[in-house]
Amino acid sequence: MTEAAPDALKGEDWAGDMGARWLASIDRFEGMISPIGAALLARAAYTPGERVLDLGCGGGATTLAIAEVVGPSGAALGLDVAPMLIERARQRAAGAGSNARFVCADAATANLDTPPFDRLCSRFGSMFFDAPVPAFTNLKAMLKPDARIDLAVWANPRDNLWMMEMMGVVRRHVEIPPAVPRAPGPFAFEDLAYLEEVLTCAGFSGMDVLAYEGRQPVGGPGVSPVAATDFVLTSMAAGRVLDEAGPAIRDAARADLVELFTQRHVEGEGVMLQAKAWLVSAHA
Repeated sequence: MTEAAPDALKGEDWAGDMGARWLASIDRFEGMISPIGAALLARAAYTPGERVLDLGCGGGATTLAIAEVVGPSGAALGLDVAPMLIERARQRAAGAGSNARFVCADAATANLDTPPFDRLCSRFGSMFFDAPVPAFTNLKAMLKPDARIDLAVWANPRDNLWMMEMMGVVRRHVEIPPAVPRAPGPFAFEDLAYLEEVLTCAGFSGMDVLAYEGRQPVGGPGVSPVAATDFVLTSMAAGRVLDEAGPAIRDAARADLVELFTQRHVEGEGVMLQAKAWLVSAHA
């Protein structure tokens, strides 16, 4: 990574603690990244009849949106390692009368009993593999020849103030070691040369990148500074680090986060901080 990021944010346990945290605040998490997801789907431009695999689908929002576009003649299958999120996704699909399907499995080793897919999509679900080349090689085996993949991955931490300013506050109260470059975690693919190396070694080619930049509402649109702070402390890894430091340090950090988010609050929009992501496409 080009700048230090918290070691605590690497390699989250998505099948356990992090999956449970995401589920507990799923509307707030999805509200934060919804504009980037919309940009990813717009760039992918799915069409009726296509078969699409949605990697790291979480609670299924992107899979459901894809299913609506590809229609009954196509297929949208969401794949995620977190059983609690897959269960929520299935509930959503049933409630919406959607033909989206969901499978709980590790994409790095999964062997899906389905015809090959025309496309692969992932909104921030591709950066957590312990061994990314074998994982992407396994995913390629699920795709038709020349199938297109579309990924959204976080860009440099220094360009993502929603993370850096928040962690700047946390670091004033607890010591956090720097992350190992290219380690599994939110910013594993901030280095596009590394991502291209991974994709090429896995058999993909023709990588093309579009930068997404915009302000992101911490905790979702319209959220107050206090609510945004509570979201960070209860739902994100930074909150776990502060919990381990004890109540006095946690309370002091909470007060500083409220102050920061008050400065960044925009009436009617929420706590708005800069975000940057890479929208990446390639072909099998």
